[in-house]
Amino acid sequence: MFGKRITLFRLFGFAVHVDLSWIVIAVLVTWSLAAGLFPFQFPGLSTGTYWLMGIAGSLGLFGSIIFHEMSHSLVARRFGIPMKGITLFIFGGVAEMDDEPPSPKAEFSMAIAGPLSSFFLAAVFYGLYIVGMQGGWPMTFNGVIGYLGVINAILAVFNLVPAFPLDGGRVFRSILWGWRKDIRWATRISSAFGSAFGLFLIFVGVLNALRGNFIGGSGSS
Repeated sequence: MFGKRITLFRLFGFAVHVDLSWIVIAVLVTWSLAAGLFPFQFPGLSTGTYWLMGIAGSLGLFGSIIFHEMSHSLVARRFGIPMKGITLFIFGGVAEMDDEPPSPKAEFSMAIAGPLSSFFLAAVFYGLYIVGMQGGWPMTFNGVIGYLGVINAILAVFNLVPAFPLDGGRVFRSILWGWRKDIRWATRISSAFGSAFGLFLIFVGVLNALRGNFIGGSGSS
């Protein structure tokens, strides 16, 4: 699944790695923020300022992903599930498990911990954004904080889609598993939802490409 990885640090006994493919998405996120989102939201600032905001937003996003995956890992350890560590890669981040959860309750608890942690971060960042707006904090700081509040909320909602192996898909599988007491059947059903969701995303991507909307920008008129 991964190519060459670099270990960044250890936190709560878990190693946090970065796959070299992560560099691609880190550059794309930074560029999209510095050249697209922040200039649109906060016109009139210098190019250097936009790039500093883009770098800060990108680092904040990936810090949020580590927080999300660490929540999975801590709950998994509580249920005795062996974890290899956390890896950031081109599609985001993943908490690596050595084995399947021992029970539906363990899987549900571990899976739901991620979205809940992202909702928590969204609330914290949004709260800071409100305080900053009322307190007259610098626009550049408020812009990054506001972005992190929104992106964490999006991350939480997206991960709740009942499409395996997303967190929502694992929650869905745990419910099916607890109902029928059959993890293979539950995996088959939740994976089917995951495949359908994947095809839907491909369809949307192709449709956007045909309309000229390659990177979330406006389509050609």
